[in-house]
Amino acid sequence: MADAARARKIAERIKAIVADQLEYRVKDERLGFVTVTDVRVTGDLQHATVFYTVFGGDEDRAATAAALESAKGKIRSALGQLGIRLTPSLEFVADALPEGAAQLEDLLATTKARDEALAQAAAGAAYAGEADPYRKPAEADEDDPADPR
Repeated sequence: MADAARARKIAERIKAIVADQLEYRVKDERLGFVTVTDVRVTGDLQHATVFYTVFGGDEDRAATAAALESAKGKIRSALGQLGIRLTPSLEFVADALPEGAAQLEDLLATTKARDEALAQAAAGAAYAGEADPYRKPAEADEDDPADPR
């Protein structure tokens, strides 16, 4: 089992090789504007999961997934230059990061709109009672002989 630092270095190298292969070597019309976002390698360095994003709609994502699946063997043979004992098998997984980021942006916009509505409602509000509802100690008279000062 490889240590975590070596696995991380190999994952970064796999990411660079896969991106290079997709940009210069894989000639497929179905391959859209794809970006390799992350690579995770198992502890024994025998399996690599490649996360990618595709710019475009659902049909572009499906076509790119099919193109990546058909080019998997060519890309895996390029991983032979890693110089490790066993060439890792590849699995391509569409990254859900853009959808999650879009959902968070929608939630932040909704929260901002609610905050603005609350600020507008609070601008015209008045206190139900006194401005300071807490009791304060009675002011001592200067002429009071019971005062110990």
